[in-house]
Order: sequence, then structure tokens, then C-alpha cells
Amino acid sequence: MILSRFLAVAAVSLIALPAAALAQQAAPASAPPNATVTDTKAVGDWTVRCFSVTSGSPCDMYQETQETNTHQRVMGFSLAYVPKDDRHVVDIAMPLGVSIPAGAVIKTDNYTSPRLGYHHCDQAGCYVEGVMPNDMVASIAKSGPQATINIMGDDGKPFAVKLSLNGFAAAHDAMSALAKAKAKDTGNVTAEAEKKK
Repeated sequence: MILSRFLAVAAVSLIALPAAALAQQAAPASAPPNATVTDTKAVGDWTVRCFSVTSGSPCDMYQETQETNTHQRVMGFSLAYVPKDDRHVVDIAMPLGVSIPAGAVIKTDNYTSPRLGYHHCDQAGCYVEGVMPNDMVASIAKSGPQATINIMGDDGKPFAVKLSLNGFAAAHDAMSALAKAKAKDTGNVTAEAEKKK
């Protein structure tokens, strides 16, 4: 019921955050809690961010939508590239009150994803986290200019949360290039640390 009221209000009064505001948002779930943003670049409706971490995926592309009046997050979408493994990792934040079994489905003008399962929920929302296949990323990149993340409330009511694809492909290219340039093989870093002991 809470999700229904929240999204009903949010549907008529959503704002996408500008890049400067997104630069201050927290690092993706895969980054340590003390990671800070070191680089940002606005690309369309996306923000490419790199963090002060030693990681195989130190950068992501991010988009967040907030409810206009309360500035409460309605949706957060983070996509990172892991060059060493040639794979992508996604973190999608949705509001509380979603139907966990229903999962989330990304729908574009020419692509519908399989059901994406929620990994966990906390007091701030519910999260889809995990590997996003490269072919799924490529399909989304070829779509546009709008997508939706289709979810269901725990009361069974469906909702379509808007996701802008404006700049998705260019942001992905920029994020991937930065990730390749900045990525560290954490296995090698750990091995080097062990040698120094």
C-alpha cells in the first residue's frame, strides 16, 4: 500500500538529478562504504562516475530519479563494467513495498529483459544486484530514448518506473574506457600485499 501511494504521487512529480547532484550520491553496492567520487562526467541523462577504490570495476554509469517534493529516491540505476572478466554488474534500487517474487523487468521500445530478481532489501529500498549479460547491455544501448523498469507492488498493482536511455550508449562507452584505464586486478593487489608480509 505504501508503494502504491508513493509511486502514484511520484508518477506525476519526478525529477532526474543533474550530474553535479549525482556525483555526491553514494558509491554502488560493489564499492567499499568509504569510497569517494574522483571523476564525473555527464553524458545525456547519465552520470559516469569513478571512485577512489582499488577494484576491478572502479567506475559506473548512474541515473537516479527522485520524487519532486520529498526528494526521496524512486529509482537508482548503476551499471559497472569489469574489464578483466568482460562483464557488467548492475545495481538497481527500487522503493520498499515491491513484490519480491515478481522481480523487475526492463522494457524498451524493442527489448524486454528477463525477470531480474531482488537481491535484498533494507530500510532505504529493495535492490536488484548482479551480473547483467553483455547482450542485455547491447540491446538496451540500441534502444531508446525511453525505457521503463516494470515492477509490481506487494498489493499486486503494476508500476512502470521511467528510465531515460538518452546518452546510454555514449555513457557506456565512456564508462567502459575509464574502467579499462583505472581497473586494478584485485587478485594481483592481494597477492602483492601477501608478498610484502
